[in-house]
Amino acid sequence: MYKRGSHMLDQRGFSLTEVMVSMVILPIAILGVTSMFQHANAGLQDGGKHAQALAIAEGRLEVKRIVPWETLLIDDLDADGVPELRMMDDGTLDDVAAGDGIFTSGVSQDGVHVTWTVQSIDGGSTTRAGMVLIKARATYQIGARSRAIEVGTLRANPLYVGFH
Repeated sequence: MYKRGSHMLDQRGFSLTEVMVSMVILPIAILGVTSMFQHANAGLQDGGKHAQALAIAEGRLEVKRIVPWETLLIDDLDADGVPELRMMDDGTLDDVAAGDGIFTSGVSQDGVHVTWTVQSIDGGSTTRAGMVLIKARATYQIGARSRAIEVGTLRANPLYVGFH
């Protein structure tokens, strides 16, 4: 009981209306929180796949930077000493156009498709070029969206002595 001037509180409790309103608000709040967790999980998956795709693309780029110049268009994917792929400029598979001077190869790994290209800067043969542009492009799917990462570098021919 509550008496005027005393410090006793009302002991009646919650009304039925207050309980019903809280029963409506609580599930809405819980749905909002679970939706945030789902959104955060999707972001984590996207970030993880992005990091994986970037690592694969950078790995292909680094391999092209360290192989001997003569073997620039040959790929040993598993590093066992036996070449598995030869980069082509024939307009098939990952190569966009035949005879454009851009040699292309590609592979899919763990849900990431990587395409790498080697192109002579001066437009001539890659074996006699002074410098080549090497690019790697990794594409992957997150839900219905397709994402892509592209990295590139220039590599100078250590045997180049000038214009021929």
